[in-house]
Amino acid sequence: MTALAPHVSPAPPARPSLADRAPKRRISPERIAAGLTLVALLAASVFALNSIGISLPSMIESWGNAERFFARVGTIEFPEPLELVQLTALTLGIVISGTVLAALISVPIAYLAAGNTTPGPAWRAAARFVTVLTRAIPDVVLAMVFVLMFSLGALPGILAIGIHSIGMISKLFADAIEQIDEGPRRAIRAAGGSRLQEFASGILPQVLPSWVATVLHRNDINLRGSVVLGYVGVAGLGLEMSFAFKSLDYSLGIGIAIVMLLLCVVMEVVSSAVRRAMLHGGGASGGPLTATTPEAALRRPWTGSRVRSTLWGWLAVAVVIGAVAVCNIQWGDFVTVWAKIPPVAVQFWPPTFGSYDWETMSGAMLETVAIALAAALLTLVASIVIGSLAARNVAPNPATRTGARFLLVGIRGVPEVILAIVLIVITGLGAQAGTIALAFGGIGLLGKLIADSFEEVKSGPERAITAVGATRLQRYASATLPQGTPALIGHSFYLLDTNIRAATILGIVGGGGIGYYLLNAGQGSNYGVVTAIVLMILVTVLAVEGLAVWMRRVFR
Repeated sequence: MTALAPHVSPAPPARPSLADRAPKRRISPERIAAGLTLVALLAASVFALNSIGISLPSMIESWGNAERFFARVGTIEFPEPLELVQLTALTLGIVISGTVLAALISVPIAYLAAGNTTPGPAWRAAARFVTVLTRAIPDVVLAMVFVLMFSLGALPGILAIGIHSIGMISKLFADAIEQIDEGPRRAIRAAGGSRLQEFASGILPQVLPSWVATVLHRNDINLRGSVVLGYVGVAGLGLEMSFAFKSLDYSLGIGIAIVMLLLCVVMEVVSSAVRRAMLHGGGASGGPLTATTPEAALRRPWTGSRVRSTLWGWLAVAVVIGAVAVCNIQWGDFVTVWAKIPPVAVQFWPPTFGSYDWETMSGAMLETVAIALAAALLTLVASIVIGSLAARNVAPNPATRTGARFLLVGIRGVPEVILAIVLIVITGLGAQAGTIALAFGGIGLLGKLIADSFEEVKSGPERAITAVGATRLQRYASATLPQGTPALIGHSFYLLDTNIRAATILGIVGGGGIGYYLLNAGQGSNYGVVTAIVLMILVTVLAVEGLAVWMRRVFR
């Protein structure tokens, strides 16, 4: 009789690990589409960079052109000291007046455009359209229009800078309003406060630091851009520089360019110092100024912070009054200008390509887009490195962070137009000079935005990774960069948006693209061609704006 084999019960099934039991995050089709779009844009940028044909060896070989040019220039000349002071004061006056005008107009537009303060969807859509429209129309085109209406002088520059700046300032103002703490505003409303009291005591104190930083930053941008406005008749250093170059007086033209470069660097440093003093030097932000009732707003104590804020405010008012006085505005022109509007408007309509055909103009517009994409790619690569080192939580030591911050300030102070002129001397006319100038100038903007975004990421993941022994590079790659990627994507689209308009402007001085045709049309009084070019730019900017809004929504 055979023995029965012992019964062996089957082994229990293995329990799934914690990782297996964790819920799997489903990637939405929209997110996949957005990722593929980013890949396509990156590929287009690489293709654009390759098609432009930037070659460092050829640039080094072309250095002889620069040597021969400067040999012909001889001794660099400058305007007479008194004239130089007057031109500098006039340039600063135009820029400051235009920026302040834009800031004042942007306040109601931002209030209507912000989702938490707008009276309704229609108001919000209209306000947002105004921000996009004013950003899309280059300030040089607005200057052409106002020169026809007001003749040469300071007023066309003030209005051109002011209207064009509304786009950026109102957008950033609205973004700041949407990020406020609603508590003080609701308390004022519950206490029976009016909409004006809600804004003055519940909203304005919270957004004021951000608004001040935005206005100062835009003022720096406007100063750099004022150079090219001289090419269409706006008074100041830019106009004198254009006269010098057109008359082949290169020694004087380069001298004025050097003055403009130094002025931009000094203004950038001063603006950075003012931002630190006002916004970080004593709590000039919403803290001590925020009130929960209208009565409390009137009984705020005169703390040191409030005294400093008041002094800065009166100083700002004095600077603005001085800027307006220097411009010597003929206020009577605002009465007589209305009769000039119909004949000027007729010159700009209907849009036409004139003697050019669609193939020529579309090719020039595509070249402008290619310059913007290629410059954005170069800027992004350099800015990630420099911007990361400028972030407090990434830099290996304070000295590195300070050095990177100073480098970004210095780069932001160099006007792209002047850099493009120098590169044109070395490499000749074309897209190569415009791309390099645009890429270099963008590092100052994008690098700062990246540094600020990286400093604002949540510190928890960084501390957790550091606690398990991760290196600084591992912490950056696993915690800082992933958290900052959504902001990085948004900043990159903002840079691309800015590059398209800037590439148009650089074309005016020979940097390639549609700007060349824009300048020729303006100087030849073919204003229908100007309108056609502006519409092309508007469509392009609207497309980029739509992509940016979609990307921010998908990756937030």
